[in-house]
Order: sequence, then C-alpha cells, then structure tokens
Amino acid sequence: MTPQQNADLLDLTQAGSIEELWDLHCRRMAGFGFDRLLYGFTRFRTATSLGDPNDFIILSNISSDYVQSFIDGGLYREAPMVRWALENDGAASWTVLQQMMDSGTLTAPEKRIFDFNAQHGITAGYSISFRSLSDRSKGAVALIAEAGMSQAEVDAMWSSAGELIQLMNNIVHLKILTLPYTPPNQTLTKRQREALEWVGGGKTMQDIATIMGLTPATIEKHLRLARQALNVDTTAQAVLKAALQNQMFVSDA
Repeated sequence: MTPQQNADLLDLTQAGSIEELWDLHCRRMAGFGFDRLLYGFTRFRTATSLGDPNDFIILSNISSDYVQSFIDGGLYREAPMVRWALENDGAASWTVLQQMMDSGTLTAPEKRIFDFNAQHGITAGYSISFRSLSDRSKGAVALIAEAGMSQAEVDAMWSSAGELIQLMNNIVHLKILTLPYTPPNQTLTKRQREALEWVGGGKTMQDIATIMGLTPATIEKHLRLARQALNVDTTAQAVLKAALQNQMFVSDA
C-alpha cells in the first residue's frame, strides 16, 4: 500500500464517532467510483427474521426516500443481494443479478426490487458480507457504482483494488461495532444511562439510590423510562441492549 493509503486506514481507526467514520469512508469509496453506500447491521437475527428494523444500524448516503422504501418498507426482505449476504461471507460482484435476470430465475418480488433499484440509478456495484461468529449478528454493505459506470468497469477496477476496498470496509465495520450508536427514538438520558450502568455493575436499587443521591422510586422511574426508550420489557434486557449499542460506560454517549 502507498503511504496515503496507510494514512487513510489510520484515519478510519481513529474516528471518534460513527458520523465522522462514515463521512471519511464515503469519501474514500467515492475515490474508487462507489459514490453511494448502504451499510446494515443487526444483532437480533433469528431463524426467520433479521429482527426489528428499528434496532438495525443503518448507514447510507443514498437519498432518504430510497432508504425508507428499502428498509422501512421492507423491500430488503426480498432483495437478492441481501439474501446472498445472509448466506455468504466476503465480496460479490453484482454480475450475479444480471445473470439471474438473463436466465429468468428472478422471482416476481426480486424483479420488482431490480426495477426499483434501476429507477434510482442503482445498476452496478459490489456487496460485502462481513463474517460474524454469532448466529444472531450479521452485517453487510452495498457499494454502488456512480452513474454511467458499467458492471464490467466495476469488475475491472475491483480486480486491481478489490482487496484494499474489502480491507477498508472490514475496518469500518469493526470500528462501527465499537462506537456508540443510538437508533431513532432509543436515546437514553444521562440519568437513565447511569442507572442502567449501576444495574449492570450488580448494584441493588437501594445501592443505586444512595450512589446517585436519589430515592429508590426515582431510580425505578429512570429504569422504567429506559425500558420504554429501548423498547424492552425488563431491566436486564435494557442493560444488554444499551451495552450492545455502546450507550453505556462511555464518556459522551
């Protein structure tokens, strides 16, 4: 790698927030011809679902209208490359989509997604599926080629720079997992977070009240509101979810 590429990788590892990291990464990927990215990660996958979309980590520089339709509208459930990402690790060229189209093996829902993407100028690119040691977790990113770039041109570029691109995306993925991320409508207040931290540290309600200088009833109120914010039923679930989102034990969540 060149000194500049080494510096780029170092910048990614030193990013202090997801926003800073994502901005750096989008600019780096644009340099390879991928001007639009869509990253997704879940820790709540089951045998039949990727979990509640409200719990996904979704990062993108595509238009919000597209992301809302694709994620909130549930189109991702039938997307061929999402299915590929769930069943594989590594990188894949989108030539597989054209092959499916040409062979007539696309299902009707898959064809609608193919057409939906084409309407948004999403016709060429690569997908990277990140390896996870947990059956509950899965992350992937779609790298979308800029307008006018053919899949053949993308594949030619990948043949020379693909390993570096995959390395950079792997680093970004691993870095995202270490940074605080708050899904919409799941923000904790400082008091809620502090109460959960003490619960996670094994303190009793009375201990927490004494430590925080509040009454046990007020502590229970903070924990109740934390459960509501995180959309869980028990305080133990709230502690786990807040920890998975890196909302706990940080100086500035």
